Amino acid sequence: GVRARDDRGAHQGRDGEESEGRKVRPAHTDITILERYGAMTLVEARLGTGRTHQIRVHLAHQGHPVVGDPTYGLRRARRERAMLEGETLALVRGLRGQALHAQLLRFRHPVGGQELTFTAPLPPEMAILMSHLSSRRAREQ
Repeated sequence: GVRARDDRGAHQGRDGEESEGRKVRPAHTDITILERYGAMTLVEARLGTGRTHQIRVHLAHQGHPVVGDPTYGLRRARRERAMLEGETLALVRGLRGQALHAQLLRFRHPVGGQELTFTAPLPPEMAILMSHLSSRRAREQ
């Protein structure tokens, strides 16, 4: 897997430094590449910290901007979208929002301390896109 550490935070600067009036805190995400589909890559991201926009920032920094993300890696996403065609492009355009999904959330309850686990299936439009990408990849091999 790829390990992404961003001690600069979203506002640049090192841990503890002031940046735009904010104290910057370290952020840690473990990123594992699961499948490559031409211009798109399926990854698993495990958070070591919980900073705002952390997954999106780290994925863009590692060269895997989230499809549909209007903020991070937009230039690259536009360039890669230009490489898509036909049904793939239509399915990407049909996504509601970003192609970012929390399949599993696990954390300790802040008061009781018990471990809580939540799971969720892929939204239908993401499942259709994933199925399409898998079949296309199988045909190309």
